[in-house]
Amino acid sequence: MTAPRVPGAQLRHGRVALALSFFVQGAVFALLVTRIPAIQERYGISDGLLPAFLAAVPVLAGAGSVGTEQLVKRVRAGRVLRCAQPVVCLALLAVGSVGSMAQAALALAVFGLSVGALDASMNMLGVSLQRAYGRSIMLGFHAAYSLGGMVGASLAWAGAHWKLSLALLYGPVVAVLVPLALIVGHWFVDRDRRDPEEGGAGSAAAAAPLAMRLLLPLCLVMAFAYIGDSTVSNWSAKYLQDVLGSSEQLATVPYNVYMVTTLLGRAVGDPGVRRFGAVAVVRTGTVVAAGGFAVVAAAPGAWAGMAGFTLLGLGLCVIVPQTFAAAGRLAFERHGPGASDMAVARLNIFNYVGFLIGSPLVGALGDAWSYRGAMLVPMALVLMTLVYARSFGAPEARYGDGHERPRTADVG
Repeated sequence: MTAPRVPGAQLRHGRVALALSFFVQGAVFALLVTRIPAIQERYGISDGLLPAFLAAVPVLAGAGSVGTEQLVKRVRAGRVLRCAQPVVCLALLAVGSVGSMAQAALALAVFGLSVGALDASMNMLGVSLQRAYGRSIMLGFHAAYSLGGMVGASLAWAGAHWKLSLALLYGPVVAVLVPLALIVGHWFVDRDRRDPEEGGAGSAAAAAPLAMRLLLPLCLVMAFAYIGDSTVSNWSAKYLQDVLGSSEQLATVPYNVYMVTTLLGRAVGDPGVRRFGAVAVVRTGTVVAAGGFAVVAAAPGAWAGMAGFTLLGLGLCVIVPQTFAAAGRLAFERHGPGASDMAVARLNIFNYVGFLIGSPLVGALGDAWSYRGAMLVPMALVLMTLVYARSFGAPEARYGDGHERPRTADVG
């Protein structure tokens, strides 16, 4: 089964548009999560209630991803993304602007549901566009997300530094990002599922059931990767300060270093996949990430700990984009493009599963045992990726030497 050719200029425009969409989402999500303390203070959310607020977002995002799997059987993924991204931006503004805790909870619920639809549809388009290109470009989209996250975190820092209200911080940003999202949405490459060469919603290919056991190894890899990521996001500062004895100011550095190395790793990851294949890149990333956790667990001081978090960024950054790409490719080869979208939506749920498990797991182990020992648990889980690494290669789409078979001419 082959994908129909799309003009090279259209593919390039679609690639830029989708990268901008990833960038917008990275910025918006960072603006939310980095200002959680300010949101808590604004609405008087107690420390006991805050975890429920925070857990509700990924739970509802998972529900949004499940809903998107059903929705894209009738509506193109590009249309879902064009609708969901402005809603996510406006929900962010509402979180910082409404007048009561109940209204803020409703805004966060809308944010969670729409971000699940957005994450799923973005990655559906990324997998589809990579298939049209015939070579690895998925890591570049996630690099744009990382860059957006860095920009959003920087804006959040500026808002905190200048003591801006949440409404004043979010308002101008959303006023720029919503029109940008609407404009770039017109350039998405979203091929018609009713094309007879692709198969359509009513075709045998699209109607064939997608067995969950086919995706289970990749789902586990996704969950393990996000357990590792959430460990860094939620515990790096506390670990450096409480365990390794750093200053409060220095404790803020590891996550920033992690974000920078994530961006760098993703920026150069696609050429690595083209040269060595996805399996080799994922195995290398897994070993590097596990080494990072080992360094963090054994670090004698703060600077050694930061070196470990640097390795973590370089290692973990390649796993998630390649997991989406592998799931989409595998489902496409077995059942066609409709199944590819279903696979991405289902896989996306395990993003939130890992996020929900990671932070409480490390916290509970740290309190009951030790935080050094707790770092070895996500290390062991990430290392499980080596067991499933062969799932990143699709036999139907590869040459005997393990490199991916190009499907279209090089379009730049």
